[in-house]
Amino acid sequence: METNERGSYAPTNVTEWFEKRSYTHEEFSDVKKLARRKRELGLTVSLVLPGRNVADTIGGIVDEINALNEEAPLVEQILVIDADSADGTAEVAAARGAEVYSENELLSHYGGAHGKGDAMWRSLSVARGDLVMFADADTKDFEAQFVYGTLGPLLSAPGVRFVKGAFRRPFKSNDAVQQDGGGRVTELTTKPLFNLFYPELTGFVQPLAGEFAADKDLFASIPFLTGYAVETGVMVDVLRKVGLDAMAQVDLGTRQNRHQPLFDLGRMSYSVLRAVARRLRQDGRLRQIRDPSMPDSLFQFSDYLHAVATPDGLKLREHVEELVERPPMAEILAGSREQ
Repeated sequence: METNERGSYAPTNVTEWFEKRSYTHEEFSDVKKLARRKRELGLTVSLVLPGRNVADTIGGIVDEINALNEEAPLVEQILVIDADSADGTAEVAAARGAEVYSENELLSHYGGAHGKGDAMWRSLSVARGDLVMFADADTKDFEAQFVYGTLGPLLSAPGVRFVKGAFRRPFKSNDAVQQDGGGRVTELTTKPLFNLFYPELTGFVQPLAGEFAADKDLFASIPFLTGYAVETGVMVDVLRKVGLDAMAQVDLGTRQNRHQPLFDLGRMSYSVLRAVARRLRQDGRLRQIRDPSMPDSLFQFSDYLHAVATPDGLKLREHVEELVERPPMAEILAGSREQ
């Protein structure tokens, strides 16, 4: 990746990258061979599952990882970062042998956790693996290929430091299934924004996928945005840190997650937009009304206004959306060692 004199990104040949750095999970299906390679490299893996009220899926996911480990020891640490779920998520995960933490108790001096991104950031303080993989905890059809497929390029492809999962996301409504109807925020918000501002990232099929992995040093060197802005921020920050050629994607097949109501999808899209806008502002690529000399912390809160037509008439509802940027974990860990 190159930058011009103004600091903006020069286009990369995405087609060439797509051909070179796109893999399929079948390429890494010899899990015993993959485990031997991991052992030869002297690497360990932490797999992080951030979750909120996922008692109905978390047990099956941990069971699938444990079964994979019995065949080929690929994951040394299964971490469940629980949002103090009321449905027994923590108990189910712990009973399966996962290491469970409350997201609000990790790095508690930073206050309560602000959603998924904050849980992921805090997990780095207890992840012991040389490689760290994140995965969604609400997946109903979680399979072993999600693990070995995502880890495969990191262990087998020279130069790869970051891997993103790719898959088909069917959309089910009542009894009807649209094979590619899921991922609406990805298709309607993230991909258009990347095409416009970060064209290097347009080759990723699922830029917001919850399944992705990197070496811990890389994750610890970048900031994490909280909430649903986290995946967008990670994509842009990894691109800026190591360049496109160190990034890869793997076709994991098909996966099914919980589908969100339309209003929640709007708020998620807003988080994606704010993440891109923040990075553009930091790079000097975005003019904005606010004084750019003002620190981000002074306007991390932004009202999300949502106009709706209800049976009682037209309503304008206001929701406060908070976007916090957590510093690179390497800085936090370095500070704790100095004390």
